[in-house]
Formats: sequence, C-alpha cells, structure tokens
Amino acid sequence: MESRGHSNPLLSFSTFIHQHCVRLATRLDDTKRALAQAHHNLLSPKHALAATATLGSHHVAKSLAGTSVYTVSNSNNEFVLISNADGAKSIGLLCFRQEDAEAFLAQVRSRRGELRGKARVVPITLDQVYMLKVEGIAFRFLPDPVQIKNALELKPANKGGFDGVPVFQSELLVVKKKNKRYCPVYFSKEDIEQELSKVSKASRGPGVSQHIAVGSLEDVLKKMEMSERSSGWEDLIFIPPGKSHSQHIKEINE
Repeated sequence: MESRGHSNPLLSFSTFIHQHCVRLATRLDDTKRALAQAHHNLLSPKHALAATATLGSHHVAKSLAGTSVYTVSNSNNEFVLISNADGAKSIGLLCFRQEDAEAFLAQVRSRRGELRGKARVVPITLDQVYMLKVEGIAFRFLPDPVQIKNALELKPANKGGFDGVPVFQSELLVVKKKNKRYCPVYFSKEDIEQELSKVSKASRGPGVSQHIAVGSLEDVLKKMEMSERSSGWEDLIFIPPGKSHSQHIKEINE
C-alpha cells in the first residue's frame, strides 16, 4: 500500500488527480475471489513454517476488519484506477472520508465523459484492501486532513508534514477479555480522547493528550508483518471511527 502524507492533503489530492489519468481495472466482485485465494494460499503447507514464526497476513487483515474506506467504481463494479500519463503504473485511490471520495468521483466524471452518471462511490473494508495488497494490487490512501492536523499537533517535530495515515494508541486503554489481550488502535484522535476520558483520573492525571502515541498505519502494518508471535504486536486491533473499543471487540467476538 502506498501513502504519502502532507500538511495540506486536499491540495495534494487535487494536484495528484490533475497530473494523472484514470482508467478501469479489477472488478469489485473479484475481490471475494482474490480474498478466498489469498486465504487458501496462507493455509497451504508452504506457508505453514512462516506462519509459526511471524504474524501471517490473515492475522494482520483480521485486525483491520470493520473499518471502511471509500473508492470509485463504474456501473460494472470495476475499480477506477489512477495511472501515470504513460500508463506504466496504476493505483487505486482509497479515501478515509466519503466526501473526499465524492470529490474524486467528480474528477473522474469530468475526465472520463463515458463514466458520467455511471461511476459511483463505494465502500471497501481495510481487511479486504490489505489482502488485495498481498495479491499485488497497489493502493494510495488519502487520509482525513483533520487527523493529519491532529497528528502534527501531537508530533510537532514533523513540521514538514505527516507521512502516512495517522493512527493513535494509548497504553491506558489496553484490555484483557477471556484471557486475550487487546491493544486498541484508533483512526481518530477524538475517539481515543473520548475513550481516555472514561479512564479514572487517578490513572491518567488531569489531561489525556500526554497519554496518546501517534504513528502511521503503514508503519504499524509493516511492524506487525515482521513481528513474531507473542511479541505483543498480535494484540493490536484497529477500531473503526465512531466506535468504542468495547463495542468493536464485542462485535468481532460474536
């Protein structure tokens, strides 16, 4: 997965679209077949030894379940990809805000007349995106600019911009349920602040921001992929925007 964070993501989005052309690629209907094949590959004997040593792609994908991003497809349910002028490289654009996907849709319609009235914004979950990436399909994330701003406020050293999709975590929110440890990771600073406000003041003190660590989704996923089992990285679980960790953990265990 490709991502490039900037202090003004909407400006970079507009510039990026104008510098690239759009075309059609993988049918969204094909994602299920790709996912099924990927899961089959991961369970095959040749992957068994690797699975015992490090976290497998299936485990990483499972931690992402429940969170949706938005892209554009045509009436045949095909992804609209962005490609260089020479067509040498094509990627899918995935937006964390639906309104940004709507802006992408407007650009697609203006550049591809035959798609006018036929293209639409569709959601796709991050676990599906991750498994498609495993199969070799490239994507570019467009983060929520509000969360980029929040991340820069928490990491003032990164004045030139934030590289990647911001994610937020706090050791105060690690929980244990049924002998399993969960370390929730949030896509929204507002969501993690809401969760921390429920923690006793005796544990967190007068404020909450000092207990929040920020990183990028891309870096976290890479570290999960390279980590061994029982290293602690397998405890990470990504919380969909607007949900509490208790609500999400309950849903995935039902």
